[in-house]
Formats: sequence, structure tokens, C-alpha cells
Amino acid sequence: MKRFLGMLMAGGLVIAADVAASKEFRGRQNTRVNPVNAAVFEVVARSSSRGADFWCGAADYARRVLGRGWSEQVYVARSMGQSFTTNRRSAVQFTMDPGAAGITPGRSSLSINTFKVGDSMSIQLANTYCTIPPTRF
Repeated sequence: MKRFLGMLMAGGLVIAADVAASKEFRGRQNTRVNPVNAAVFEVVARSSSRGADFWCGAADYARRVLGRGWSEQVYVARSMGQSFTTNRRSAVQFTMDPGAAGITPGRSSLSINTFKVGDSMSIQLANTYCTIPPTRF
């Protein structure tokens, strides 16, 4: 009986962790980040967002939610397109583990506005885009 209760409690903890992990993260530059699966997360920004906002959201999530280090790389797992986790038209999917996401790592990204699958940048560099003020018309 004790073994059964222990398994039940452990299963409950796993379920509670899954529910907590599935909640939307609100990052800087007005980004929202949602897990797609165990290896991929999706950054959704406001409709007038720049590439910098997506990289900022990815860095913010990697540091504050995933607890990753500044020197680690964040990779584009899916180019800009329709959101998988919301009804927004503009979203980019990222991963910290290209092998688990089924992508081939490419070179470090040279442009913040192109999201080619496999492109990457360090979390530290991506985080610098969080300090760029939004463009106002």
C-alpha cells in the first residue's frame, strides 16, 4: 500500500510539473513564450514586432524559465510563421537542443530579422536585444 501511495504521489508531482510548465511565460519586449514540446518553445510577439523582440523573448525564456547559462546557444527550430500555440500570425520556434528538436545546427545568426532553421546565437547576445527600445511612430 505504501508503495502504491508513493507512486501515486510521484505521478501527481509529475502532472503538477507538466501543468506548471505549460503556462505561458510573459517576457520582456511584450513577448509571450509557450512550450511546444519538451525540446521546442515558441516566441510570440506583438504584430508590429521586430526580429530583436523574438530573440529577446527566446533569451529571456532560456534564462528565467529554463535556467540556461549566458554562453549557451539558442537555435531557430522553425522560421517565422503561424503560431502553433496561439492564434497569432507571427511566431518563431526556438530550441536549446537541436538534436532533440530534429534540426541541424547552422552558423551563428548574422541577421536578427532572418530566422533560418538551425541559425543560432548565444543567450547573452540575444539578451542584448532586450535593451533596444520599441520603435514608435
